[in-house]
Amino acid sequence: MLMTILDGSIVTVAMPAIQSDLGFTPVGLSWVVNAYLIAFGSLLLLAGRLGDLIGRRRMFLAGTGIFTAASLLAGVATSPGVLIAARFLQGVGSAMSSAVGLGILVTLFTVPRERARAIAVFSFTGAAGASLGQVLGGILTDALTWNWIFFINLPIGLATLLVALRALPSDRGLGLGAGADVLGAVLVTTGLMTGIYAVVKIEEHGAGSAHTLGLGALALALLTGFLVRQAKAANPLMPLRILRSRSVAGANAVQMLMVAALFSFQILVALYLQKVLGYGAAETGLAMLPAAAVIGAVSLGVSARLIARFGERNVLLTGLVLLVGVLGLLARVPVHASYATDLLPVMLLAAGFGLALPALTSLAMSGAEEKDAGLASGLFNTTQQIGMALGIAVLSTLAATRTESLTAAGRPAAEALTGGYHLAFAVGAGLLLAALALAFTVLRRPGAPGTPQRTTKPGKRKPGGAKSPATMAA
Repeated sequence: MLMTILDGSIVTVAMPAIQSDLGFTPVGLSWVVNAYLIAFGSLLLLAGRLGDLIGRRRMFLAGTGIFTAASLLAGVATSPGVLIAARFLQGVGSAMSSAVGLGILVTLFTVPRERARAIAVFSFTGAAGASLGQVLGGILTDALTWNWIFFINLPIGLATLLVALRALPSDRGLGLGAGADVLGAVLVTTGLMTGIYAVVKIEEHGAGSAHTLGLGALALALLTGFLVRQAKAANPLMPLRILRSRSVAGANAVQMLMVAALFSFQILVALYLQKVLGYGAAETGLAMLPAAAVIGAVSLGVSARLIARFGERNVLLTGLVLLVGVLGLLARVPVHASYATDLLPVMLLAAGFGLALPALTSLAMSGAEEKDAGLASGLFNTTQQIGMALGIAVLSTLAATRTESLTAAGRPAAEALTGGYHLAFAVGAGLLLAALALAFTVLRRPGAPGTPQRTTKPGKRKPGGAKSPATMAA
């Protein structure tokens, strides 16, 4: 998990050096990110289900091996084509290992308190990877060369393989006969790939262009065909029963909105620091380090206890309120900001992510049966990637359009950039408010009608329904 998230953020800081060294065109350079994102996002659902069928341990090891080998290929790349191919393979490997990671975790840790702590650690590594990527990207690129942003994955990948071989128990899986739906696999993979491609190209072609609308319609048709196929197939790739759970469906919808909104925090704040305030790459990473620190402290230190005490839903709602505060403050950040008074409070309020993500993860996995754990894990990661792609496309396009409008009106460059970022932050806050409303209405309180009832024995299931970790711990 650390390596996958680290790789997603470390590349963004080194993009100028990569362009200069390998001779990328501005359009071609975007494919260093897009190739990874398209492969990763489109294969997560398929990889998660295949993990249930052939064994999650086997899928995790294969994915980690492919990602590590692709990192070596990316590090030694001497042409744009080789680097883009390596990044695509990295996305394939990441999808294979990430899709089953949560599935492995929830089947290994069945006692509610242990599971909550394990999910907290899992969530922490994501936040740590994103922040470390920005710091390491600047340091490695400045001190060595951009190649080392990929070579850093080699020791992490090899160590992961060695530990996983010893630590992860073998699982045989359900067998391909339990869900080898080839047509369904083709429909969902091509549908997601087409949709993500359309989204990441919005900034180039425009949201209302024939290119975007045509590919969007094709993606929608393919995914609709996939759902129809799953309803009729004898051995569906994604049994639709998984979407009947309010926890699973609601948590994935909330996550998509939250991740789309928080793109503006992770990326646009970094751009604001560099382009408006004049920070360097390493300075930018260090400036955002307090956010990673508080997210880590909250997710590791208190989130599991709060979830056990108050339930996933209440902890999620609290986290989302704090995150609305983050983007609300950023929507008013001045051109000549003081870090201590204008930005540090924002970084500290990011603790809300340390509450929201573990709670969302618990909710998304609690409604799935053990035989569907890999599928639920893949679905959760898929909605995360779709949310990220939408955030990149929509918020960056809004910021750029607003900046161009202010520049044309004669505003200074720094003021025009800040105005563009203000709009993106405000829209992001709106997305978080929508996520808050959805969580409040769809995700029911523990003990409410239609949710599992209290049990006196944590970790035991009452016949007829699965318990959520928070419900069992109450």
